[in-house]
Amino acid sequence: MAGLFDLLVNHHAERWLASLMDQVGDAGLGAAAALPALMAAVDQHAAGVRDILLLGVEGSAAAAGAVLLAGYAKGLLDQAGTDAARLRAAVGDCWHRADWLTVRVLAVCALSRDDCWRRSPAVAA
Repeated sequence: MAGLFDLLVNHHAERWLASLMDQVGDAGLGAAAALPALMAAVDQHAAGVRDILLLGVEGSAAAAGAVLLAGYAKGLLDQAGTDAARLRAAVGDCWHRADWLTVRVLAVCALSRDDCWRRSPAVAA
């Protein structure tokens, strides 16, 4: 059974991912539904993110999916020195010109919608 700390961390991660969806994911994934090239890029990036988190993070089976996804996306944004709002503002309505970072963040958003990533550590894949 997960401890209180684990539950709080997972809750915080889910809230952060929901905010990321509000700021970038909803508009970007909506655009990707109409732009096959963007959708293909998001799918490719999602596969890469899955591999990194499931194969490249020691102990990933013991962590909630939301925590892994939020940590990964937050790390990307921190490394780039930006946040979701600035990322969204930079792309504007030109989703077909989305850069690597934007597509990678959209991939995290797409994965966060997947029930497999909403699992608790006890049901880890």
